[in-house]
Amino acid sequence: MRYRTLGRTGVQVSTLALGAMNFGAIGRTGQEEATAIVDAALEAGVNVIDTADRYGDGESEEMVGKAIAGRRDDIVLATKATMPMGEERNHRGGSRRWLVTALEDSLRRLGVDHVDLYQMHRWDPATSDEETLSALTDLQRAGKIRYFGSSTFPAYRIVQAQWAARELRLGRYVTEQPSYSILQRGVEAHVLPVTEEYGLGVLAWSPLASGWLSGAVRAGRDVTTHRSTVMPDRFDPALPANRARLDAVERLAAVADEAGLTMIQLALGFVTAHPGVTSALIGPRTVDHLRAQLAAADTVLPADVLDAVDAIVAPGTDLAPHEKHDTPPSLLDASLRRR
Repeated sequence: MRYRTLGRTGVQVSTLALGAMNFGAIGRTGQEEATAIVDAALEAGVNVIDTADRYGDGESEEMVGKAIAGRRDDIVLATKATMPMGEERNHRGGSRRWLVTALEDSLRRLGVDHVDLYQMHRWDPATSDEETLSALTDLQRAGKIRYFGSSTFPAYRIVQAQWAARELRLGRYVTEQPSYSILQRGVEAHVLPVTEEYGLGVLAWSPLASGWLSGAVRAGRDVTTHRSTVMPDRFDPALPANRARLDAVERLAAVADEAGLTMIQLALGFVTAHPGVTSALIGPRTVDHLRAQLAAADTVLPADVLDAVDAIVAPGTDLAPHEKHDTPPSLLDASLRRR
């Protein structure tokens, strides 16, 4: 396992981080399997576990808490807030009112007195930077969080939050967690240059592109997966974006074969090759899935392989732009772009 410094924090983290989104009903991963995954990950040198209150409405956090009991100090523990938790309209967002409550709920579910990294799961356009940053700064000063970061923020919001923190003399986001893979490279155009400029650590989620780069999705194969039943459009071959992805996967498979790599090694090696990326978040549902992904822990792609990837999916390109999660609200709501 390789390690890198998380932004400018001085904290050393593994280049593969364990994402716990699949723990519980979402991934059909029970407590025994989740604990076995955590055991195997820690044994392999993974020292980051990332979860969120939204995952299974708290179920993932509870399972992570049970899995890490007795060894919390060896783990860089991260969770998130802002996504809706139930129907109550104020049980979401980046307000001080909600963040204080959400963190207490997360700490209780995790069975800990602090988290190392508390992340805003999404930008909340209804809440000012001053409101959110001041609440996070107070929680940090109270010792309940060590650092705080953002997740899936548009580049301009990352910049705005950094300037707000400086102007208001508040703590700042020290990490960003964007979606990044060979098939979704849009963050290379704006987000990653900004995170590098401000010295943010980057934890890249979905480096296997929701399973497209796992090696299981190939032309002529039945692509019915657990994820395809949850998100049926994600693998529908009738959609142009999926046909483009499948074509890219076939060409990438040839690159991997020629280099003596698995598709997983190619995919994870690509993400961790970017100088702006600190760690790639893997989200296994089983121990076998984890082991296949851990095989990429020491993968370093040579320049010719990276050039071959660029020839298949151009830098800064999203093959499925409709699946982006950092699109500015004005592009989604016509009323926001018309007088």
